[in-house]
Amino acid sequence: MKRDPVLSRRSVRRYTAEDVDDEDVRKLLEAAMAAPSAGNERPWHFVVVRDKETLQRLMEVHPHANALKECAGAILVCGDPSLERYPGFWPQDCSAATENILIMAVELGLGAVWLGTYPIEERVDGMRRALGIPATIVPFALVPFGHPAEETKPIDRFDATRVHEERW
Repeated sequence: MKRDPVLSRRSVRRYTAEDVDDEDVRKLLEAAMAAPSAGNERPWHFVVVRDKETLQRLMEVHPHANALKECAGAILVCGDPSLERYPGFWPQDCSAATENILIMAVELGLGAVWLGTYPIEERVDGMRRALGIPATIVPFALVPFGHPAEETKPIDRFDATRVHEERW
């Protein structure tokens, strides 16, 4: 029986040395760009990083980025507020795109983890400097990906106490 990619998604921070082919990277990006967005404006850009020296520089920017040591690559999801029809929604749109990358990684047999960048200015500025990102673009989330070095099992996180019917 096939695992449900949404309920099976787990944060994967350790990877094998096996590379991820370009077709699978494209599928991760296609999934990201299939995300819903306010007014269907898709206010995002993506920076794919596979160079080990660049990944090392990103580790210096993000204090929780040890996953970059072993990953096959990473995708930096960036917001572009100039593309918004409804101002202020780009973080929600980029969140949906990021989650779609994580879910597609499971579907492809890969692992990935969401490393928050925005709204922490030191991380945002550091990513801009490290990757030559224009000041008008906001680095939102860094997603290392690769072949998992360990098997993760789904966790049932359903909590009925957080569900309210009709009213609070």
